[in-house]
Amino acid sequence: MKNSHTNQDWFVPTKIAIEGLTVAQSNWKENTSNHSIAELVSHLIFWNETNLKAFKGDTPTNWDNDNEHTFKKFKATDWKIAVKKLDSIQTEWERVIEKATDDQIDEWKGEIASMSAHTAYHTGQIHNEWWK
Repeated sequence: MKNSHTNQDWFVPTKIAIEGLTVAQSNWKENTSNHSIAELVSHLIFWNETNLKAFKGDTPTNWDNDNEHTFKKFKATDWKIAVKKLDSIQTEWERVIEKATDDQIDEWKGEIASMSAHTAYHTGQIHNEWWK
């Protein structure tokens, strides 16, 4: 979890990939078929938070089963909030995993691994877009 959040090891973590980006940079798209950085951050917030709620036994985020609705653009203030929210969600994931029982980890290991890979995949897209 820390490698996809803050620790740069094999790939760039989210914190580094989105650090210092302006709202204009985050909303820019090369073409209409690609997702912008903001849309990818929105998508990661949705799925990482939904899984976090489920892991903690809370009611997961309600959604309409349309994954495209998880990709949103942001205005300036909302972008800053989104960056902080993604960081907060990833930090909370690290905390709950550290405190989790062996049974919880065993039950969730596949979902945690998939979520980490999903985060790393989209962060790679973010970093690739930013460093073009």
